[in-house]
Amino acid sequence: MKLNYSKFTIFCVFFLNMAVFAQKQTEQQPNILFVLTDDQRYDTVKTFNKAIDGQEMSKLGYIESPEVDKLAAQGTTFINTYCQATGCAPSRATMHQGRYPFRSGVYEFEWHNNAAKHMKPSLPEQLATLGYQTFHVGKLGYRLKGLAPNGKTKKHNVYQTDIDFRSLGYEGLTDYSYGGFKEIDGKPLDEYINNIGFFVTPEGKFEYVSKDLANQRKEYKNTAKEVAKKYDLIRHYKKGKTPSIYDGMIISGVSSQPAGKTRDGYYAHFLNEYLVNENKQFNAGSMKFQGVDPSKPVFAHVGFDFPHTPVLPPADYRERFQKHTYKIPNFSEEEFASMSQQMKKITSNKPSYHFTDEEKQKMIQDYYAFCAYGDRLVGKTVEDFVAYSEKHKRPWMVIYVCGDHGWKLNEHGAISKFTPWEWDSHNPIIVVSSDKKKFPAGKIVKEFTEFVDIAPTALSAAGADLSSKSFNYLDGLDLAKVVSKQAPVRDYIIGESHAVTGARAYIRTKDYVLSLKTRPTRKEGENMAWALTASWEDLDPALYDFKKDPAEVNNVAFDKKYKKIAKAMKDKLLNIVLGDNRVEVDWKKWGDGTQTYHSNFAPRAHNYKLKLK
Repeated sequence: MKLNYSKFTIFCVFFLNMAVFAQKQTEQQPNILFVLTDDQRYDTVKTFNKAIDGQEMSKLGYIESPEVDKLAAQGTTFINTYCQATGCAPSRATMHQGRYPFRSGVYEFEWHNNAAKHMKPSLPEQLATLGYQTFHVGKLGYRLKGLAPNGKTKKHNVYQTDIDFRSLGYEGLTDYSYGGFKEIDGKPLDEYINNIGFFVTPEGKFEYVSKDLANQRKEYKNTAKEVAKKYDLIRHYKKGKTPSIYDGMIISGVSSQPAGKTRDGYYAHFLNEYLVNENKQFNAGSMKFQGVDPSKPVFAHVGFDFPHTPVLPPADYRERFQKHTYKIPNFSEEEFASMSQQMKKITSNKPSYHFTDEEKQKMIQDYYAFCAYGDRLVGKTVEDFVAYSEKHKRPWMVIYVCGDHGWKLNEHGAISKFTPWEWDSHNPIIVVSSDKKKFPAGKIVKEFTEFVDIAPTALSAAGADLSSKSFNYLDGLDLAKVVSKQAPVRDYIIGESHAVTGARAYIRTKDYVLSLKTRPTRKEGENMAWALTASWEDLDPALYDFKKDPAEVNNVAFDKKYKKIAKAMKDKLLNIVLGDNRVEVDWKKWGDGTQTYHSNFAPRAHNYKLKLK
C-alpha cells in the first residue's frame, strides 16, 4: 500500500527529528567549571611539589592542600604549564581568548574592545553560541569593552550572569574590598573619592581606610591606625621608607571575618546559590540574579582572589600556620651584578630583602595560610558543581588553574610578579572529567602546556570543531589531545608581558630560560622590529641554565660558553613574537581605539620545535 504524506507532515517530522537530535547533542555536552586563583605559587600544593621538587612540603616549609590534592588524584595534572603573561589582566586575556599576547595585542592592563578587526569572541561567548549558559563570580580581570556607534566604549558582559567582586563588597558580602564613594555612612562627601579600602566586621560595620577620607572627615582621622593594629597589618614599604598606614599592598594580616564569610568564601557560596536555585531568582544582598536552567549545559567560572594581596587569612588558619617556622629565601645583593635592568626594576619596585626577619616570616606564614583556606573553598566549589551535574545526569569537566601567574616570597629579593622567573610563571593545571578516558585519574603529564590551551580544551569538550576556520585563531592545544599524544610536543613555551618591567618576552625550554627586551618604548606600531637589529646589550638579556642554577640567580647571557644557545633561543623567540603575525593596537585610554598594526615577516616560526646543542 502506498503511503502519502502531506508537505506539512514531512515538515513536522523533519523538525521533530532535528529537535530530538539537538536535545541529544545538548545532553552530551558537559557542564564545565573553570576555577582560577590569583598570584598562587605552585609550591602551595603537595601534589605539585612532589612532581616538581620531589617532596610534598614546600622547600620553605609547611603547607596544606587536601582538596586540590584530591582533584589531582581524580584527574590529570599538567605539571609543566606556564603562563603567557606574568600580570593579572594580560594573563586572564590569554585564558579568555586562547591567544598569545603578541596575537591579541593585550600586553598589560590596557582596556581593549571587541571591534578591532583582529578580535574574536571570548571563551564564554563562544560557548554561548554552542548552547551554554555562562556564569561568573569573583575576580574577572578581563578588561574588554564594547564599542558604541559614537566611537566611545560601553560596558560589555562576556558572561550572561556576572556577580563581580566589587558589587559584593558594596553589599558588605566580604571581609575586605575597595571602591569609589560619593557618600559614607549616609553623608555625602565633599568630593568623590576613588579606591577607598574598607573592612567589614561580622556585625556588618564598615571600617573605611583612606587618607583622602581622613582629610575630609575628622571622625576617620585615626581609623587607619586602629584598623592596622586590630588586624595586625603589614603593608609593603620600600627600603629607607617608613611604612604607611594608608599606602602599600597588605602582605600580612588577619581577616575581619571568619572562614566562609570572606570575599572568597562568598564566591563559593554564590556559585552554589546559582546551582541550587534552578529557574528561580536568588539574592546577593540587594542584587537579584536568575538561577541555573538545568535544561542547558552550564559554563561556570569562579575567579578566586586568594592569595592576592591583601593577604588576610581567617583567624583560625592564621593561628595554625603561625606555629610553623619557614625558611626565608636567601637573597644576596651580588645577584644584582648579573641581573637584567628590567628585572632589577621589579626588584626595586617591590623589594622585600630589606624587611625584618619577623616581617618576612609573617608574610610567608600568612601567604601559605591563605592558600590553605583557599584550598578548602576550591574543594567546596568543585563538590557543589559535581553534585549538581550528577543530579541531572550530565557529564562534567573541571579545569583548575593554580594562579593566573605566581608570586615571589623574597626570591630575587622581591615580592610580587611580572617577571619570567620560575616563581612568577610556572602554574600547573588540573583537568578532572567524568570522562576518565580523556583525562585519566592520577595521571601527571610532563610535556609543556600553556594557558592558551584552556580555551581550546573547553571548546572541544563542548563540541566545537577546532579544525574549522571559525576557530583557526586559537593558539593553544586541546589538552585531551596532549594526553592522548595526538598533539604536537612542545620543545618550548613562550610569553610576553609589558606590565611594570616594560616590554619583555621570554622563551623557556626544559633546560634554559631566556628573556629579552622587545620594544624600545610602549608606543604601539612604532619600531616593531627594533629588537632584530638591537645590540645584545640593548636587548637586556637574561639567560639562566636551569640544570646548574635551578634558582635562576646567575644570569649567563654574557658568558661565551652559552653564546650558541643564547643565539638560537634569541632567534627563535624574536621570530615568533615579532614576526609570526604580531599585533599591536592603539587601544587609547579607555580601550576605544582600533588602530591595528601587524608584523608577519616570519610566518609559522612558531612550530613547537627548538633543538639546542
